[in-house]
This record gives sequence, C-alpha cells and structure tokens, in this order.
Amino acid sequence: MVTIKNREVLVRISGAELLLDAIETALKAADPYNAVMSKVKLRGDYVEVEGKRVEVRGRIHVLGFGKASARMAEALVEIFGDLIAGGVVITPTGGNRVGPVEVLKGNHPIPGEDTLKASKRLLEYLQGVGEGDVVFVAISGGGSALFEVPEEGVELGEIAKLSDELMGRGADIVELNAVRKRLSAVKGGKLLRYIKARRVVSLIVSDVVGDRLDTIASGPTAPDATDKAFAVAVLKKYGLWDSLPERLRRLIEIETPKAGDPLFDKVINVPVVNNLGSLQKAAERLALRGYNTIILTSMLEGEAREVGRVLASVIKSAALHGFPASPPVAILAGGETVVTVRGRGRGGRNQEMCLSLAMAIRGLNATAACVATDGIDGNSPAAGALIDGGVVEEAERLGVNPAEYLDNNDSYTFFEKLGRAIITGYTGVNVNDIFLAVVDKDK
Repeated sequence: MVTIKNREVLVRISGAELLLDAIETALKAADPYNAVMSKVKLRGDYVEVEGKRVEVRGRIHVLGFGKASARMAEALVEIFGDLIAGGVVITPTGGNRVGPVEVLKGNHPIPGEDTLKASKRLLEYLQGVGEGDVVFVAISGGGSALFEVPEEGVELGEIAKLSDELMGRGADIVELNAVRKRLSAVKGGKLLRYIKARRVVSLIVSDVVGDRLDTIASGPTAPDATDKAFAVAVLKKYGLWDSLPERLRRLIEIETPKAGDPLFDKVINVPVVNNLGSLQKAAERLALRGYNTIILTSMLEGEAREVGRVLASVIKSAALHGFPASPPVAILAGGETVVTVRGRGRGGRNQEMCLSLAMAIRGLNATAACVATDGIDGNSPAAGALIDGGVVEEAERLGVNPAEYLDNNDSYTFFEKLGRAIITGYTGVNVNDIFLAVVDKDK
C-alpha cells in the first residue's frame, strides 16, 4: 500500500493525521492491481471483462504504458498465469519483468530516447502476435509521453518540444493530446493498425477529467473524438500554429480514426478505476470520523492558483456561514488544473493551488491538502502539500513571503522550507489529483 513517507513531519499540524489517512485511503482505492483483479475473471475457456465475454483460443499477450501499467500487468499475470505468452509494458521507472512480460523505461512528462526505444520494442513484439491471439492493453495516465512513435517525417524531439510549449502555456490535457495524436503513429486509435489479433481488450485507468477514453494516454485504442479543426484551433490559441513547419501543419490537418471505423470492431475499451471512486472512499473515511462530507466535483479544472482561491471561498463559506454545510465538514474535489509558467521555480499544479489556497484562508480553523495521486507534482519530488489557516503567519515568522514564491512558480521550495510538502514517491497509481479539506468548529 502507498504511504506518506514524511508523515512524522506533517502530523505536527492540526488535522494533518486525519487528512493523511484519507489520502492513503484514496490511493488504496485507486490501486490498479485491485481494480484489474475485480474486473477481469478467467472462466475456463473464456474471459469475462465487465460482463463482456472474450473467447480465449490462441495465446494471451500483455501490452501496456503509463504510470499504472506495471501494477496492471502484475494482476493480469496473476489471473492468467501460464496462458500469457509474453508482452511489453512501459513505465517511468522501468524494471526487470513481471512474469513473462518485459517492463521497460520511458520518459515522462516529455517523451525522449528511452520512450522511443521502448515503444519500438513494443511494436517489434507485436509482429509475433497471431491473428487468433488475444491482446490485453494496460493503459493509464502518462502513456502519452511513455509510449510514442512519431509519424513518418516527424522527429520525436519536435513532438517533445511542442508538448513542452503547450504545457508551459497552460494547455489542458484534451488540447495537448488532440495535437499529439496527429503527429503520432500510435495514438488516436492508430495502435490498432499494428495489432493482428482478433480481439483486443484495453483496461484503462483514467487520469482525465470526465474519463474521456480518447484522451487517456492519447487514446491509442479508442476512436478520436477531436477533429483536425480543433487541433489547429488549439495551436492558434497558444500562438504556435504559424511557427510550425509546413510538414507538421499538413499532418495535423489529417484526420485520425473515428467511431464507426472497422478498426475498432476488435477492441473492447474498459475503464477500471477513476478519480470519483477515490474521492468516495476518502469521503467514507472522513464520515466515520464524524465529518459532514461533501464531494464538490471530480471534474475540477482551471488555472491552479485561481482554482485555489475558489476552493478557499467554499472553505470560508462553510466556516463563517455554515454553507454548503456546517462544521465539522470535510470538503473534497478532484480533477486536474494547469499552471501557466511565469517563473523559474520548482513546483506543480497541486502545490501552486495549495499555496494560493493558504493565502486565502489565513486565520481559519481549517486544514487542507492538494495531492497528485501518482506522487509526482510538476518538476518537484513532492506529491503535493498540506496547509492550514496558520501557514502564512508561520512563513512570515521565517521571513518567507508566500506571494513571491507563488509569482515565481516556486511552490515546492516554499512548502519544503515550512516542512509541509507531502512525499509519497512514485505510487504506481494515477487518477488525477485530489483535494481534501476539513473545517472544524471554532474552539
């Protein structure tokens, strides 16, 4: 089970232990191994996946890419045992093997040479898959960077640079992946062109707001719900279209496979776990501790610092007016915000959101946490941060100005100085971000 590695440092903060327990509960609920074990059942000569029957006549192969793919592969090896002929999965850390399945290292959040090498190995493996076989594909967040083979005439570095530019200018994941699909030979349903097997079962851990299957890992086995006009509009919105080479603009204007294409007749796309499930389990844990619990949304989006101020307004309303509920109340939300990079600091969307939030709830009897479920928040070693109404005063006593750190996108350095960064390490879980706050009665 994933644990908070610096729990002993954080528990000094009032309300911290309660929130840390709820965070660990949320991460446990998102464990991809347990999710696959619950969704996939071997029934003699067929497999039952979410009520769908898949005949097993040939060999079984396991492919995967994403932060949760190794844990998903472990579950599939446990379920099928010697029926699995082999496979390849790609993760941020790599590894040795999961049974007969190779575990290779890719690059994240920007694709690099490790990604390209591992991805070519995965396609090479597919050459040995027969038409009568069954392929299970373990897909999770991070797969867009970890699995990439560019279209002919495109350099991987061009995709990496464009991805970096879009993220730095505040593009959300739907916008980013709409562009990446069109420069990739394996995204937007195109991976299916390389699979000869009669049946493909994609098991998908959602890290995308709204659980859009065409956006998770850029939808390698799903019909693309975005069109070329949208991709062009995204690039124009962020001021990148005119500077693109003509050959890239031509590729972006080529349509990807859409629903109804016979290519998708052989695939079953099955979501196995998402953000809302984790929020519900965390809410149950907090309710057992006597808190009124409210899940605001699992579709939180927007600029991180602005979302922090909005969440602060909900906390203040509960504390001062008893609305939407009276203290003791636990407020939860999930989703994925963005950061428009203006400074040169270290941090991520969760810590930036928490820093903005901390500045807005000064003096209130409330504690909150913002956490990336994969354990990696931006360019920092932290998963997120834990704050309360006393953060700003504590910082001022140390001679630290929160506004300066927020302006420099340096939220990790701020929270590290105050001993409030949450450290989990790489979790192998990825269902977006989670926000939790508890508001207690004034003493």
